[in-house]
Amino acid sequence: MIAKKFLVLALGFLMMGSAPLTTAETPEVGQKAPEFHLSTPDGHPLSLSEFSAKGTVVLVVLRGFPGYQCPYCQKQVHDFVTNGEKFVTAGAEVILVYPGPPADLDQHAKEFLTKENPLPGNVHLVIDPDYAFTNQYGLRWDAPHETAYPSTFLIDRGSTVFFRKVSHGHGDRTTAADVLGELERDRAAHSH
Repeated sequence: MIAKKFLVLALGFLMMGSAPLTTAETPEVGQKAPEFHLSTPDGHPLSLSEFSAKGTVVLVVLRGFPGYQCPYCQKQVHDFVTNGEKFVTAGAEVILVYPGPPADLDQHAKEFLTKENPLPGNVHLVIDPDYAFTNQYGLRWDAPHETAYPSTFLIDRGSTVFFRKVSHGHGDRTTAADVLGELERDRAAHSH
């Protein structure tokens, strides 16, 4: 009898352990952006709150390193970097999230930036080697040769999302002009 109860209890624990993990929901416009702590490829820690306390945060989630350097990501990052001064004028810090498998992700991220170095002072690249951020934001693109859905969030001083775009393909990314237009609309809406 005791052995039978133990077996039922053990099976119950095994079944609980094999339950599918739930994925976090992607933050919607009007919701708080979940806090995160990530590091640059050189190991410098950054958090959302340290940037949102200063002003608007443009959070751009890249595909990162799905086994190669994504040309769509390179084009998008180049666009944001070359418009870096316009983001300074708009009072925005840009955080680029580069997810991927943990092995050598810091080196892959450094290689990714070779054409863009040095980054403007208000543009920061962070790595997500364990997909903690990607999963926290519900953006994990869990398919062969994929990492995260390319996404952009605009986050205000109170850490509230006021714009979001999630792409479920490689293209259809936000451009610097798209984001600068949204920042201008938000500033105009709050100046009246």
